[in-house]
Amino acid sequence: MTADDRAPKASAPQPAGASSAGAGESAAGDESAAAGGRAVAGWPRVAVYGAGAVGCFFGAMLAEAGAPVTLIGRANHVEAIRRDGLLFDSPGAKRRVRIAADTGPQAVRDAQLVLFCLKTRDTDEGARTLAPLLPPDAIVVSLQNGVDNVPRMRAAGVDALGAVVYVATSMPAPGHLLHAGRGDLVLGEYGARMSAAEADAEGTTRRARLVAGWFERAGVPCRVEADARVELWNKLVMNCAFNAISALGRSRYGPMIDDADVRALMREAIAECVAVAHAEGVAIPDAGAQYEDAMRLGEAMRNASSSTSQDLSRGRATEIDSLNGYVARRAQALGVATPVNRALTVLVRLLERSVTA
Repeated sequence: MTADDRAPKASAPQPAGASSAGAGESAAGDESAAAGGRAVAGWPRVAVYGAGAVGCFFGAMLAEAGAPVTLIGRANHVEAIRRDGLLFDSPGAKRRVRIAADTGPQAVRDAQLVLFCLKTRDTDEGARTLAPLLPPDAIVVSLQNGVDNVPRMRAAGVDALGAVVYVATSMPAPGHLLHAGRGDLVLGEYGARMSAAEADAEGTTRRARLVAGWFERAGVPCRVEADARVELWNKLVMNCAFNAISALGRSRYGPMIDDADVRALMREAIAECVAVAHAEGVAIPDAGAQYEDAMRLGEAMRNASSSTSQDLSRGRATEIDSLNGYVARRAQALGVATPVNRALTVLVRLLERSVTA
């Protein structure tokens, strides 16, 4: 498995250490820390597999609400979190969240909810690692970029829910979570499945509604859809509009949407994505509506930079093959022209080779 700030290392589980609040910071999440992974009334035992920025954000939100949460991630993050707690750095406030942390996947053995937050390139290996460890009643939720993670996980024996993540986060240092904006989810089953007895009138399943209820209790807005594929494609369109351009231009989202030429380039990338989605039979909104959504997203997250930009700045491999690269591959198979997405993919790969060499 490729090492990044989400990918856990295999090792024996160890107890989480206590945290301390620094000057100007508050300590939070004491109930969860005290639980140390034990059952807490009304909450599932939660494991975050691949606790980078996204996993730490949602894990911390659940922990602060009272859920027993274990973050599974890289050793440097785990060491810092055990020693000092997770530094949750949000606009206008900093706080230390006391939360269990580990480097090995064994923590999922008694988890009732597993948040699967690995980079897309690690999905297959990560799912194969988890499959024999999961309890029969565990609910797994994919909190990842891209549109094909759930079927890849199913092929490895993990039947996951799909989720679309809208949050601007980064990990500027071990154990330091920087939250720049938003923090909401859309989740559901991937494709038509489950019998009518297992779904409500809108077609949503019990497990999806259960997970959404836990997130809502933790202050995370979470909408449930009968089929997550449309929302996953909508998010992929946004990723393809912002991620590569943000990385190649070393730009945050605000300056991108302020520049007429960049907006025109984003519009072309979006139109290509929509054409591929429609060719796949996924009925997402048209290119004009997607472009307007992108402009609203850029305005709401003006200070955000893309995960692709963050990966490259740290000398790490990106997820470009699951974003613009995925669109370009599917387009070739479907006979759809996508010159902009193909060019963005080639340029990011070129830059990736230079920073990871």
